[in-house]
Amino acid sequence: MKVLVVDDHVVVREGIRRLLATITGAEIHDAATAQDAIDLSRSINPDVVVLDIDLNGASGLELLKLFKSENAAFRIVMFTMHSEASYAMRAIKAGALGYVSKSSGASELLTAVRKVASGSRYIDRSLATELVFSPSFVDPMQKMSNREAEILRLLGEGKSLMEIAGTFGVAYKTIANSCSRMKEKLGVERTADLIRLSVERRLK
Repeated sequence: MKVLVVDDHVVVREGIRRLLATITGAEIHDAATAQDAIDLSRSINPDVVVLDIDLNGASGLELLKLFKSENAAFRIVMFTMHSEASYAMRAIKAGALGYVSKSSGASELLTAVRKVASGSRYIDRSLATELVFSPSFVDPMQKMSNREAEILRLLGEGKSLMEIAGTFGVAYKTIANSCSRMKEKLGVERTADLIRLSVERRLK
């Protein structure tokens, strides 16, 4: 897997390189400027781009749009100091598959890169709830089937996956697979996150 890290701070780039080097088979490249990032992306065709929003003399969001215009298949994780949902919304609408705050733990970025590399979405857990309930965000629930929405509701009521399987008269694995798809659609990692989202959605 080839990863391109774009950040104008040397220490940050080196830290990300060391972190991502723990991924077996990862080939890490880095760039400090928008132009260097564009040139490198054209030559190495990275599988994942880890991109900061604030670049010296350039906007990471504009660079994101340029990346996507040149190659719609580019998989991009925004890794930034901006932890506000409004920035995440703009990045996702511009084509980013992942968004992680620099205030998050290292494991969060590793998870995001792995998820995005596989074609899934990943949103920083600290932002996921706020993003899902923001009135200006396209509700990911709209992507869910009626069955998935009902499973989410039952999870929020404290039902186990086995109990939900019994409710629908299907195998446990069927419900577990549905939960995996729901996590991808909602940009969360754990079943506990689905339960939290269900409960908080009901309380809104």
